[in-house]
Amino acid sequence: MRGTLIFSGSSCPALTGKVCENLGMTPADAELTQFSNGETSVRILTSVREKDVFVVQSGSPKINDTIMELLIMISACKGGSASKITAVLPYFPYSRQSKKKSHRGAITARMLANLLGVAGVKHIITVDLHASQMQGFFKCPVDNLHAEPLIARWIRQNVPDWKEAVVVSKNAGGTKRVTSLADALKLNFGMVTTDKKRGNGNMTGSMLLNPIDAVLDPIGEQVNEAVEHEEPSVSNITQPIAGTASPARRPNGSSMHSAKSLPSRLRSSTSALDGVDEEGEDGVEYNDQRAHEVTQARLVQGHIVPDDFESPAVSAATSVAGDDPMTMSHASSFFAPQHHAALGGSGDAAESSDEEEEILKDPKVEHMVTLVGDVKNRTVFIVDDMIDKPGSWIAAAETVVKRGLAKKVYCIATHAVFGADCLEQLQDCDCIDHILVTNSYPIPEEKARNASKLTVLDLSYLLAEAIRRNHYGESISPLFQHIME
Repeated sequence: MRGTLIFSGSSCPALTGKVCENLGMTPADAELTQFSNGETSVRILTSVREKDVFVVQSGSPKINDTIMELLIMISACKGGSASKITAVLPYFPYSRQSKKKSHRGAITARMLANLLGVAGVKHIITVDLHASQMQGFFKCPVDNLHAEPLIARWIRQNVPDWKEAVVVSKNAGGTKRVTSLADALKLNFGMVTTDKKRGNGNMTGSMLLNPIDAVLDPIGEQVNEAVEHEEPSVSNITQPIAGTASPARRPNGSSMHSAKSLPSRLRSSTSALDGVDEEGEDGVEYNDQRAHEVTQARLVQGHIVPDDFESPAVSAATSVAGDDPMTMSHASSFFAPQHHAALGGSGDAAESSDEEEEILKDPKVEHMVTLVGDVKNRTVFIVDDMIDKPGSWIAAAETVVKRGLAKKVYCIATHAVFGADCLEQLQDCDCIDHILVTNSYPIPEEKARNASKLTVLDLSYLLAEAIRRNHYGESISPLFQHIME
């Protein structure tokens, strides 16, 4: 591409080399060094005057040095009279800090967006932002590419019986990402949620009698509330499509709906909830028993334990409160440690992976893990945007295998951060059969070599095509489309 220069940061020279190879180019020359006190020094060794410049830089274990290096490279190109500077960030640093999680917290992702703008960037190309709303932080255009088409194509080509699989979110905040992949593959989806258990005593009783109101899905909450109060508001959820006959009414005023009038993902759940000892049009006998697609288990130190496992020690507040819900609520509000969520109670205000890991590994706290969805004898795809800490992944895998009786588990993410010994723990987990990631984040060769379960997808073709289309002013919409093979 005439008039184009592609510079590589120190974090991902291999990925940049593949991108340039796909475009028939070589990376532009730049000298990246550090002084003895840790200061970053950048020298651009080729003319950038009136050139279309792309700087490729991803995350790394030394993330702050990586960011500073990127800012200095952009500023150096701006000072060299480059006509346009585009930052290519396969993994956007600080993307998990895109909202205030406390009253004195910082929105670090917005601050980084401002720094990039001040340095002189005119365009951003990135892959799978942690929160797509982050694009509003920038005053320049942002192309947020998706690895989902690559992942979906790999699944179609390499997973046996993938059409019978279930896509599962390991927390409530990732349901939108999971449903997107499930829709692309036309699969059912499920969810795993984890809640801290309060009070002493054995959990066997609560395992059998606890209602399913722990389900965080908005539709599930409405269905549960309507069933508990026997209100006719269920008809608002299962309203038939316009042009079809109105559903029959029960004596109590609620509606009886055939499973045919519901979306495929809700048929099994609503059919178990809808009707009291009734027989539907398909000959299915309905009852008011608890839905079989909701499974609960005990989680201690990040692992599933048997129902008769001795409960760990609990805080003084919960032991004083006893089993009375009102007393427990008042006691916890005064004495129990508070885990602050994002301000405003947004739906994706989940803890970061570090906070989530710390809570799961606490030996004094027992959790109740809930699996929503039928995964028995099926392959399960556990999906998130990144793999950083292993705790929540292992807990979700053990839940779907030991409680849900899934036959195979694939852990799928775009960004393979793999902090500390995360990859080793996932490799050693018997409930995880495969780990699928991309090369958006550099993975040490030694780690990748020792992980037999690991498969790394190449993003260089996606990034190269995005750079080419950006340079020539072409639409990037085709990059979001799924290629059926």
